[in-house]
Amino acid sequence: MATAINRSNLDENRETRRGYAKRRGDCEMSEKLKVGILGGTGMVGQRFISLLENHPWFEVAAIAASPRSAGKTYEEAVGGRWKMDTPMPEAVKNLIVLNVNDVEHVASQVDFVFSAVDMTKDEIKKIEEAYAKTETPVVSNNSAHRWTPDVPMMVPEINPEHAAVIESQKKRLGTKRGFVAVKPNCSIQSYAPVLTAWKEFEPYEVVATTYQAISGAGKTFADWPEMVGNIIPYIGGEEEKSEKEPLRIWGKVEDGVIKPATEPVITCQCIRVPVLNGHTAAVFVKFRKKPTKEQLIEKLENFKGLPQELNLPSAPKQFIRYMTEDNRPQVTLDVNYENGMGINVGRLREDTIYDWKFVGLSHNTVRGAAGGAVLCAETLVAKKFIAAK
Repeated sequence: MATAINRSNLDENRETRRGYAKRRGDCEMSEKLKVGILGGTGMVGQRFISLLENHPWFEVAAIAASPRSAGKTYEEAVGGRWKMDTPMPEAVKNLIVLNVNDVEHVASQVDFVFSAVDMTKDEIKKIEEAYAKTETPVVSNNSAHRWTPDVPMMVPEINPEHAAVIESQKKRLGTKRGFVAVKPNCSIQSYAPVLTAWKEFEPYEVVATTYQAISGAGKTFADWPEMVGNIIPYIGGEEEKSEKEPLRIWGKVEDGVIKPATEPVITCQCIRVPVLNGHTAAVFVKFRKKPTKEQLIEKLENFKGLPQELNLPSAPKQFIRYMTEDNRPQVTLDVNYENGMGINVGRLREDTIYDWKFVGLSHNTVRGAAGGAVLCAETLVAKKFIAAK
């Protein structure tokens, strides 16, 4: 059994390395867009590079990082710190790493950038807007701009219409094509899509506990040996993000900004657990309209969004799957579902205090980070916000 599981994971990881985006994409492009990775030597930057290998729409044309990495080849700059479970793509090994602070030079090499820089929040805001002002769209994995009113924070299956605020943002920045768009925190991916699928039943109160992998901190067990066999009941800033960010995703576009929703009220605890990849959430929900179990499962299995309708390259065919086994979802077996872009749900049961409870699982560095940002970029290309310069 163990051999079969390992072989399955290897097969899924191999497809991820090839770029799960390679599978399909109805919007064919005559020429690939040139992409820059800001913060390309860190774990999320590495995940971007891994996922973009053989992408049908995008090619990595520039990698930018701190001044200490600038001037080295990417292979030299990363050295022994490559943290992906698949080899470094050959196409990037000899790219010369640029200084991320040399904004004009980096921007001149690319059509748009993904941002995974490791800086203070104020520094991130400043540098991402600086790139936008060179007429270079920025799709960011960082949290700095998540509450900037005219910056869309997107899960493309849930709120692609929020891209409309980009027009207001461009007026503020004084740009014609440059803007910043962000994706939300990794922790909410295991339950926000589920609650969205159940929207018609009016969920109004939610309790969630997330069990979060160490890769969310940019670490492996080699980097963080004290996490082996350990649990830490605190992750700085995660609980506020986990409670508030879904409300912004469910918000409305009004007067050129996002007005957050007010329900459901969410309370959350976030716990670091000794798992490499995969955030699990145990969730309890109260509904105003009382659904049956069959209705809830049907809504999950039939939930689709714009990425599925447009057949975008990175979009999972089945966004949310419901698992009937009592012992699923499991990280080892299920984290790579749909190449890490799908959401796993199981253990849906009636509750004695709340109405229903379930367990969700998502891949925190694929759907929850770089993969989610790639899908955002594909959505923005399809909506004609990103194009060749």
